[in-house]
Amino acid sequence: MKIGIISLQGAVPEHISMTSQALNSLGLKGEVIAVRHPKELTESSALILPGGESTTISKLLKRFELYDPLIKAADEGIPIMGTCAGCILMAKEGDDEVAKTKTELLKIMDMKVNRNAFGRQRESFEAELDIQGFNSSFPGIFIRGPLIEEVYGKCKALSYYENKIVMAKQDNLLGLSFHPELSGDSRIHEMFLKMI
Repeated sequence: MKIGIISLQGAVPEHISMTSQALNSLGLKGEVIAVRHPKELTESSALILPGGESTTISKLLKRFELYDPLIKAADEGIPIMGTCAGCILMAKEGDDEVAKTKTELLKIMDMKVNRNAFGRQRESFEAELDIQGFNSSFPGIFIRGPLIEEVYGKCKALSYYENKIVMAKQDNLLGLSFHPELSGDSRIHEMFLKMI
């Protein structure tokens, strides 16, 4: 089993480390790989789309020919987790900022996002989150985090911060406004691996 981390921008080493930790915690055998080419993407049993800057990542996905294969993987039931900017890109709808920057969304989750709803980088913060299915709170680290404004269709909210949706799931897809890879807590990555 290979878990692919889309390695174009963002906290790639942290996701690789946390995914490896989650594999160990679950007693699973697997390899965590950096994905930069379509072949690596198609070899992966699950994929993580890290944070970064959504417009830049969108352009890089096109340039490295990963955009269409990611959509195909989602359609084929491959588990995909998007964190922060990755969550923005998974949404079917964005806000005015997404339109203004001409960010091309993957449009694979039935949700609308508000980019940078939680402020700029200097306004980053941490909050204890109640996540559906978890026995105790999870340390949510928000860095210019997007807000999931609305979920519809098959998409369901899994966590809220001040009555705002910050985590959602739709079948094989998981979108998060925050950065679980920076938390030191592998439970979200474990939850994701259980989706394979």
